[in-house]
Amino acid sequence: MGIRENLDTVKSRMENACKVCGRDTSEVKLVAVSKTKPLAALEEAYAYGCRDFGENKVQELVDKYEALPKDIRWHMIGHLQRNKVKYIVDKVFLIHSVDSLRLAQEIEKEAAKKEITVNILVEVNVAEEESKFGTTSGEACLLVEEIAKLPHVRVRGLMTIAPYVEVSEENRRYFEKLKQIYVDIIHKNIDNVFMEELSMGMTGDYEVAITEGATYIRVGTGIFGEREYTVI
Repeated sequence: MGIRENLDTVKSRMENACKVCGRDTSEVKLVAVSKTKPLAALEEAYAYGCRDFGENKVQELVDKYEALPKDIRWHMIGHLQRNKVKYIVDKVFLIHSVDSLRLAQEIEKEAAKKEITVNILVEVNVAEEESKFGTTSGEACLLVEEIAKLPHVRVRGLMTIAPYVEVSEENRRYFEKLKQIYVDIIHKNIDNVFMEELSMGMTGDYEVAITEGATYIRVGTGIFGEREYTVI
């Protein structure tokens, strides 16, 4: 199947998942994970209505930003090194992967230089996988409180990358846990924190994530097919 047919399938499954849990489809946004994909694939998805694209490498995001229409909302979903922040701080719509105060402070520094405010999500390693980045569930609220003191950084919510599983239902507990942390932070009414977004769920488990409250799902293989390593 082509990208257009894949997008139709993903959108249909999103709608069904929303019906199951009584949510409006407008509450869930699709990020097309375009990492390693050639420009032609992004252009095809764009032509069929995609405006949110997710990248996990800074150079790839910058190259595609320069080459593609400016109404695209770019999402940094991969681990972000502090020395690369300056290259994307004014190009991204949302950084999903802020996992430390030091990274947030670097974003603050570069955002202040450009006199902009950068929207971020705090990444939480809910499943406590050693191979994954993210703050711990226990430290997430404290990290949000510290980042909230930075005037040019705005916390918009939380993100997690659930384990790869054969049965998507196995990840429900991690999505439930992230939603609970999210609710707990909302109840604290922290200044300069706008808890609106839950970025969770990927190709293999986004329907479960939607039923647990995801507002962003990140789908790559489900749209573009298997990963390619020749970029642009």
